[in-house]
Amino acid sequence: MLKVGVFGVGHLGKFHLNNWKEIKGIEIAGFCDPSDMIAKEVAEKFQLQRFLGEDELMEACDAVDIVAPTNFHFGLCKKAIRKGKHVFVEKPLANTMAEAKELVNLVKESNIKLQVGHVERFNPAYLSIQNMQVAPMFIEVHRLAQFNPRGTEVSVILDLMIHDIDIILSLVKSEVKNISANGVAVMTETPDIASVRIEFDNGCVANLTSSRISMKKMRKMRLFQKDAYIGMDFLNKKTEIIKLKTASDTASFSFDIETSNGRKTIAMSNPQIPEVNAIKMELEKFKDSIIYNTPPIVSEVDGFRAMDVAHQILQKIKHNSITN
Repeated sequence: MLKVGVFGVGHLGKFHLNNWKEIKGIEIAGFCDPSDMIAKEVAEKFQLQRFLGEDELMEACDAVDIVAPTNFHFGLCKKAIRKGKHVFVEKPLANTMAEAKELVNLVKESNIKLQVGHVERFNPAYLSIQNMQVAPMFIEVHRLAQFNPRGTEVSVILDLMIHDIDIILSLVKSEVKNISANGVAVMTETPDIASVRIEFDNGCVANLTSSRISMKKMRKMRLFQKDAYIGMDFLNKKTEIIKLKTASDTASFSFDIETSNGRKTIAMSNPQIPEVNAIKMELEKFKDSIIYNTPPIVSEVDGFRAMDVAHQILQKIKHNSITN
């Protein structure tokens, strides 16, 4: 039985507790949260022990689940790693690049597993393309959210766009060549809306738009590659594929077009969407990486790379706001 301690049981932390309780082989050792009101509610609802000290909870568990605000990630991760505890930490990995780099080095020197909570890697729409040959050369992303004061301690880049940055870096097997970015702080002291262009060495280009001051919600990613278009709707959990049909393709709909190279058949299909709970699945995969000694699906290095690009974007936005 793997004992897990949860740090931070606010809005997202409660989701984690609900899912940990459903995962076989897991015992929740307890939780730690500075709010007496939230702690009282959680202790009664989940019948769990509240620990007042970080060290006491860490000593009582094998792995920690850090769902605290970003500025607490580094201190909690560092303490847990030094105590030999496995770590699941919500995105972003840390508050600064220096902190993230130190965590990567600490994990390298230790014998623990660290997984970063980039939950969109487990979104059913994204999972539906895992068996496809994906090699995008143009990517378009829109991630729009209505304003919510929760999570605004960081910019929209580190709050929302970092999900798409992580997925793009996992899909494009090439190094980042150039980044262009513009953003505006509207409701908070950091950018609330941003438009970004990432160019890769292999020629792939990704255009990303993220906003947390939108009137409507949208979480869509469109991939364009040779002979195929893939559209993923992370919000509604749907995927659409349009491609040149081959003999092995099964399509829900197809039609012919005339091209300079003769008649081609266009196939349109909606791949099977797995019925999964993304948060539960990411926590289960973290547990499995510990039990079976396998690499976490979203490692500390993945978290560092996403942060690195996110911070480069923030620097570009800062530079543009000064020069303008």
